Amino acid sequence: MTTPTVPASLTGSYTIDPTHSRIGFVARHAMVTKVRGSFNEFDGSGYFDAANPANSKLQLTIKAASIDTRNADRDAHLRSNDFFDMETYPEITFVSTGVEQAGEDSYRVAGDLTIKGVTRPVAVEFEYTGSAVDPYGNQRIGLEGTTSVNRKDWGVNWNAALEAGGVLVSENVTLEFEVSAIRSAEAA
Repeated sequence: MTTPTVPASLTGSYTIDPTHSRIGFVARHAMVTKVRGSFNEFDGSGYFDAANPANSKLQLTIKAASIDTRNADRDAHLRSNDFFDMETYPEITFVSTGVEQAGEDSYRVAGDLTIKGVTRPVAVEFEYTGSAVDPYGNQRIGLEGTTSVNRKDWGVNWNAALEAGGVLVSENVTLEFEVSAIRSAEAA
């Protein structure tokens, strides 16, 4: 087992700071380029145990309609029944089921990801990127992580065949997490 270098003093309950965090995705388009996007509205919280990561937990809720790929037409299509059916399924959720030390400054967070009413297990590799006390006295920690998923596993199936072969939108999507979390005031 790897010995963590994250100070035990960072153990505590945290809330994700959405104004200093990003939840994004990357998908290949037309087999030639990548389209990047993000979700602009989300909230999440959890408990981080630096000494015993197995005691850690995380929950995240994303407002599906907050999808932003910097193209209004594409965003409208993604919100439709062809992709996320956001009228019926307004939220995407993740709830951790286990956390383990993966390296000196990295963690493997396993959990249940729910999209369009379908829940499937995923694992995200997170790297601890540092901690600081901000000018307002808040203890912050930073984590970055990625995982790849097949969107069809959650019923996000729409696609179009290309004349030269291949498809318009890749099935595999990389999920990206850049998180700044603020420790909650501990009960005295």
